[in-house]
Amino acid sequence: MAHIDLGLDEKTFPGITGPMRFRPETARPLNELAEVLLRAPHPTLTPGQRELIAAYVSGLNGCRFCCASHSALAAAQLPTAPELVEQVRCDLDAAPIGDRLRALLRIAAAVQKDGRQVTTALIDAARQAGATDLEIHDTVLIAAAFCMFNRYVDGLGTFAPDDPGTYETAAARIVRHGYAAG
Repeated sequence: MAHIDLGLDEKTFPGITGPMRFRPETARPLNELAEVLLRAPHPTLTPGQRELIAAYVSGLNGCRFCCASHSALAAAQLPTAPELVEQVRCDLDAAPIGDRLRALLRIAAAVQKDGRQVTTALIDAARQAGATDLEIHDTVLIAAAFCMFNRYVDGLGTFAPDDPGTYETAAARIVRHGYAAG
């Protein structure tokens, strides 16, 4: 049970969905942020890659609900998924992804620890791997936003289902209709 009474059945509205129903006035801008960061047109990063960044950071933060949710979303939008998502989360260095995405995920991991952990060396490595300034910017922003989302979910002690099917169903809905569809 969540730390506060959300006034709803947490099994019906697990994770972030419960607090968002509790405070719809804050849910709207949070959903809009997620929509822009993860689904809006982007010149080079696919929605699946951006969801992978969110899943990776959420896993590093130990946020079970967000990690499972965004892993399912990444898997729904990436080739060779869900195996690829699991490989990235378990061993970034050995995962079968390109050097550019690996460098961006390293930047995301640094942001997850502390924004000041993003070094010139990490940025230079990302650029050498072909990352653009826009990709670096968006990676930092996704990682920072997911630290906030993770702390929102875990700080309220929300329910995280054990059934992977719950996350896959939600992912299919979000892929079709977006974050703001509720």
